[in-house]
Amino acid sequence: MKRVLNLVIALSLSLLCAAVSAQAFPSKFVKLLVPYAPGGTTDIMARALQDPMQKALGQPLIIENKAGGAGVIAMREAARAPADGYTLVFINNGLVEITPVLQTNAGYDGIKDFAPVGMVSATTMFVVANENVPANNLKEFIDYARKHPNELEYASAGPGSFGHLSSELFAQAAGIKMVHVPYKGQAPTLNAVLAGEVKLLITSPSAAMTSYIAAGKIKLLAVGSTEPWPLEPGTPTVSSVLPGFRAEPWFALLAPAGTPPEVIAKLNNALNKSLASPAIRKQFNDFGLIAKSSTPEQLRDRIVEEAKIWGDVIRKSGVKIN
Repeated sequence: MKRVLNLVIALSLSLLCAAVSAQAFPSKFVKLLVPYAPGGTTDIMARALQDPMQKALGQPLIIENKAGGAGVIAMREAARAPADGYTLVFINNGLVEITPVLQTNAGYDGIKDFAPVGMVSATTMFVVANENVPANNLKEFIDYARKHPNELEYASAGPGSFGHLSSELFAQAAGIKMVHVPYKGQAPTLNAVLAGEVKLLITSPSAAMTSYIAAGKIKLLAVGSTEPWPLEPGTPTVSSVLPGFRAEPWFALLAPAGTPPEVIAKLNNALNKSLASPAIRKQFNDFGLIAKSSTPEQLRDRIVEEAKIWGDVIRKSGVKIN
């Protein structure tokens, strides 16, 4: 009986200490892992959020660039960090929904190993065609592609890239068959569709791309977000032709699985306060991004839903990477 009582007391003290620790959070600096090198989009967003989040948390936010393995190294480190809220990772949806499926040795589970903190931002995918393609809208392109199976090429930044899988999702939804032509990175894909090496490109927008669209050198057929894209008003969505279609890259903050809900709530509150800043929203817009906040629950639901979609696309298309 005495032994049982001691166990109950020890458990109660442990729970009390955890509650007090969560209530006192944060009592020191918070580390934010960025899975890529300095200067990229993810790094720029992290540094834009650094000052407002520090003010909201009352503690320093230390950014640590942990590049390597196409983001996998930072994800592994975050997954294995103590679940106390003092280590976060700045992710894109590909790292949690696609990489663990494509890379059997990724070393982490995008759903089980992390606790969602909140969304940060989102962009969309542009569906653009070479100027000589005899189609002026998405429906016309689909009709044309159906009449020419395996004759139209599409570009991607490489096998397993978000653009590659978005193109496969589009082809599956439209019931068309195209030829995949992979390139090394996004910039060569734009040159390819400009030169007519490929007929179609589904990729995230860039300043160069929008200038070519404005000049009529490539055709913008649609955007991959479910809602009209505010930075390109008047452009139809793919879902207006193929209901339910969504290809929308987004960014978010995650903590290690098991992080106390009270800690997650404080981190989410600091993040959402920061994203409400007009200066932050404008800075994101300048990079073709929309600041987009969420609750942790909304983020988890989205990850679970989209992970299933991309997993199905990968299995149906047989996409593999070395």
